[in-house]
Amino acid sequence: MRARLAGQLYDDTADPPLGIAIYSLSDPRDIGAVRYIGQTDAPRRRLLQHLSTARLWLPDETPWWIRAPKLRPLYRWIREIFREEGRLPVMVVRAWVEHAQARQAERAQIHAFLEQQASLLNHQAQLTPRPMRGRASGRQKSTTCPASAARAFSST
Repeated sequence: MRARLAGQLYDDTADPPLGIAIYSLSDPRDIGAVRYIGQTDAPRRRLLQHLSTARLWLPDETPWWIRAPKLRPLYRWIREIFREEGRLPVMVVRAWVEHAQARQAERAQIHAFLEQQASLLNHQAQLTPRPMRGRASGRQKSTTCPASAARAFSST
């Protein structure tokens, strides 16, 4: 799994990797369909933590090892995409911010994706009123993340 990690992690910013990364997780088949927004000071390590917490090697069942039930949907989703074809989620760094602005920047990204009708698995998304479905804003445009469009992370 560690060998595949480099291909699952992209920095879509033009900023130097300083401070806190605001990132998204998506299915590699459609990285424009963001499922989770988070923050970390070490993207590669955080992606490994997500994969480790999902315990992909265990048989399918309710993830009893996840102490906070509000986090279970994220890890069910990671297990589901892995089970389907051995896919791992793609992490895209969307912004680098100073420590003091990290929580605000993460919430702003969550709200922005909810405005686009994204099906986020963040527990904060369940607490935020969703925009009316009849709006013409639509879903975020689906994109791929080729190496030429985003800076891939090295394995350091």
